[in-house]
Amino acid sequence: MSAFRRAWLPLPMLLTIAVPSAAQSVDGAAERLKADVVFLASDAMKGRQLGSEQYAAAATHVERAMAAAGLRPAGEGGGWTQPVGVVLTQSTAGQTMRLTRGARTSSLAFGRDWTHSAQTRPDATTVSAPVVFAGFGIVDPVSGRDDFAGLDVRGAIVAVLAGGPAALDPSRADFLRDRDYRARMAEARGAVGLIVVEGAAGEGRPSFARAAKRADGLAIGWRTPDRSVWSIEGAPYLGFLSRRGAARLFAGSPVQWNKVLAADRAGGAIPGGALGATLAVGLRNKAIELPTVNVVGRLDGSDPTLKAEHVVLTAHLDHIADGGAVKGDAIYNGAMDNAVGVAAMMEVARRLNAGPRPKRSILFVVVGAEEVGLIGSDYFARNPTVPRGSIVADVNLDMPILTYRFEDVVAIGAERSSVGPVVARVAKAHGVAMVPDPMPEEHNFVRSDNYSFVRQGIPAVSLELGPGGPGLAATKAFLKDHYHQPSDQPELIDWTSAVRFVAINTDIVRELADAAERPRWNSGDFFGLAYGGAATR
Repeated sequence: MSAFRRAWLPLPMLLTIAVPSAAQSVDGAAERLKADVVFLASDAMKGRQLGSEQYAAAATHVERAMAAAGLRPAGEGGGWTQPVGVVLTQSTAGQTMRLTRGARTSSLAFGRDWTHSAQTRPDATTVSAPVVFAGFGIVDPVSGRDDFAGLDVRGAIVAVLAGGPAALDPSRADFLRDRDYRARMAEARGAVGLIVVEGAAGEGRPSFARAAKRADGLAIGWRTPDRSVWSIEGAPYLGFLSRRGAARLFAGSPVQWNKVLAADRAGGAIPGGALGATLAVGLRNKAIELPTVNVVGRLDGSDPTLKAEHVVLTAHLDHIADGGAVKGDAIYNGAMDNAVGVAAMMEVARRLNAGPRPKRSILFVVVGAEEVGLIGSDYFARNPTVPRGSIVADVNLDMPILTYRFEDVVAIGAERSSVGPVVARVAKAHGVAMVPDPMPEEHNFVRSDNYSFVRQGIPAVSLELGPGGPGLAATKAFLKDHYHQPSDQPELIDWTSAVRFVAINTDIVRELADAAERPRWNSGDFFGLAYGGAATR
């Protein structure tokens, strides 16, 4: 892993805002929160974009805040930071796909028969293997559905229909249809590649035309400690076939393409099996690297045994630098997203350090590259600076919409593990209720850094403010008018609500850290089963 090269801002700028002592009372919490947010979301920070000197300055500010809060460094090599080599990959010319059936070999035409978008893979990928069709490739450990059942895909390229059947449980349908998840299921069964096939046309169904337009898009990943490129996909994604390309692939196969399309249109059972053909795929990528860092601090636990375990608190530091000028303003300050989450984390650290000390240790992880795909948190969750098995839970602070006096809270993911009842008890003690997610269609559980820990089998929640009273209208207004806009400014924040939000998070972390047993996934929970988490019996 390459060392992070700091691009320093002038020292006077870094020292503009003094970091308060952890010994200070909570009376000054609003002022401390505001000072951190105003610094991190200032115009001088220019959006804290990945790889920028402004991001480096923000990371330095966080290091100093952690030190002043009484934390000790818990990054790599005894320092505060964990370097992350973010890799941006783009496809280049020269992609090839050749089909062999019997003694006949032919090329599929790129842009007509098949297309491809960049993947975070090595510069060149070559795969040649027989093809097995697995319907939609859906595996649902809750319902017991397994489209791979009865198929031998060892050493094969798996072909799956784009999207998924309409009959899937809506609470997990998007996840089950996700290409990366299906690639992981294919790899777990021995497959060496995955291709996606355009199915019957219909509203919301993935189309070849849309996929072809994204052929020159970027993929985001990171470099492993041994300098290879890590990708969260399972079996390598090798391409998207049009219906025209699929007809060529299935021609002469025991699985008839016209019957596959008919079953897809009717919502019936999709026939599957070996296609009696081989595909040879050659892909080429070019990559650039944008180094960034996670900043990691540790508060040692007080219990001689439990202090070896860790509750993790996460918040992302990066935002976006330029989405185009809006009303003459081209700086995307990111006050709510997510300067206030980072500031809240620092205040939680000050309060916990002031005592009494929690029994388990607390890791405060400020991650980078969230906006480009949860990269910093994914790197940390897979390469933690403490033993991975010592991490018992993650509490994530990402874009709490603190524009109003809240009456309830939403803990995204609370219904999935024993962390949920902890949040409910703490919220009630603070005079607010914990309520279900009012906008489940936004799929927030898989859109923030908590999900990186979920993928490692670790129970996690992300706390947001609820819809009660003015909440729902205020949330919708922020998402419409300020989310990823230059108007996401500190002036939007209700600092009284911010202090209350900090107090609730502090007590959630403390209760998790002081509990006799570590959190567990609820019995039968989809994500606990899918990612091998310990389930409550």
